[in-house]
Amino acid sequence: MTMASVKVLDPEAGSRSVVDRALSILGTFQGGRSRQALSDISRNSGLPIATVYRIVQRLVEWGALERDGENRYRIGLRLWEVASRAPRSVGLQRLARPYLLDLYETTGYATHLAVREGHELVSIERFCNPRRQVRRPVMGGRYQLHVTAIGQVLLAFAPDDVQEEVLAGELTAYTRNTYTDRATLERVLADVRRAGYAVSDRQVDDAHVGVAAPVRGADGSVVAAISLAITDGDPNVKSMVHLVQLTAASISRSLTAARFSDIAG
Repeated sequence: MTMASVKVLDPEAGSRSVVDRALSILGTFQGGRSRQALSDISRNSGLPIATVYRIVQRLVEWGALERDGENRYRIGLRLWEVASRAPRSVGLQRLARPYLLDLYETTGYATHLAVREGHELVSIERFCNPRRQVRRPVMGGRYQLHVTAIGQVLLAFAPDDVQEEVLAGELTAYTRNTYTDRATLERVLADVRRAGYAVSDRQVDDAHVGVAAPVRGADGSVVAAISLAITDGDPNVKSMVHLVQLTAASISRSLTAARFSDIAG
């Protein structure tokens, strides 16, 4: 195949491949953007609207996206079907769910299970009171590691190179309590490794204190973390720490019995 024929097949082959552009489009459906018009997808992906239109139609044909009656697009059932077979999230979610639900029912506070992927945490399960919704996290959402208790646990047990890259990068402030100083965060991560838990005091918003503990796989490595979002002012933070650690230990034993270990990250 000549270069001329490649250009005819894909006029944009010199910049971004079709696969890259399709992944960019699918990647816009996160952070609360569950339904988007073509113009939204174009803006959020940084791609020309004509390119977006062509690729979106192919994604709809395959079932990765669906179009509703208002000409807006959302993730399709076929993509969900494929994703539901991902062993790292689904196997962990299945084994951890009963323990996470028990923690929620015991405390009444929102519970959360997440894994680390690269420099971010990915939320894979949560339970919360529908009448007392916690804005974060969104299932499947990605978040910075330095802000929340669950993120700090995942960061504390991440490889050295990941820690270095996160600490050397932008540490966004969400509230006046968010750790944005590298030296402070390094001390916090050392404390997390030593104590086996993290407490994030109103670092995401001014209403909640997060408590988190690591979950270990069959090989002893940290494969996930769980957390509680406690209403600020609750005097029982220490008892909540104990419950979170017990729950994390129970999930870890379940993973060990199932011979579950991390395969990515």
